Amino acid sequence: MNLKIAIVDDNSFLIHAIKEKLSFFEDITVKVTALNGSELLSRLEENHNINLILMDIEMPVLNGIEATRLVKQKYPQIKIIMLTAFDNDENIFNAIKAGADGYLLKEINPEELYGGIRETLNGGAAMNPSIAMKTLKLLRNPIDIQNPGDQEEISLSKREIEVLEQLSKGLSYTAIADNLFLSPSTVRKHIENIYKKLQVHSKLEAVQKARNHNII
Repeated sequence: MNLKIAIVDDNSFLIHAIKEKLSFFEDITVKVTALNGSELLSRLEENHNINLILMDIEMPVLNGIEATRLVKQKYPQIKIIMLTAFDNDENIFNAIKAGADGYLLKEINPEELYGGIRETLNGGAAMNPSIAMKTLKLLRNPIDIQNPGDQEEISLSKREIEVLEQLSKGLSYTAIADNLFLSPSTVRKHIENIYKKLQVHSKLEAVQKARNHNII
């Protein structure tokens, strides 16, 4: 299957470098490039036949976190990987809450970039120790949500808590699978579900804020 990719970065030199890394793989075509989130959105208006977006976080006009939120509202089928220069956990965490499906560091080698794209399209998602810690804190005591159904939707299961605890210690998927007597693909599935819960939480939190300020 030929994968159609978009690259969004305010540094055109970096866009070129990422394109070059992807040129080794015949099943990948870079269809769209944009210098900020706003340009990306207008390009997607013209053609949203894209499988995955590699998105920078810090950009002028419309940053990667806001752009992710807007793309996911309009085109939820498009996967988004945040491509970041440094592990700024707060940024990555906010990007995941906004709907990102994964994140990679910019200085990644071509094979790992390709692997990360493939992995994300198959539902996998990377999660580093500090993000795991933040997620535990946030979803263990979810915001004060009135609707029990919503509360249910963002509460962590016992298994998810176990996986997050192990992730927060910096253990690998295989080590976690081994410790919890699960298959690595089950661990991946749990992480994918945790990402979804963060994203639901983020939506509910926005609604809650709007209610509190009588916007809706």
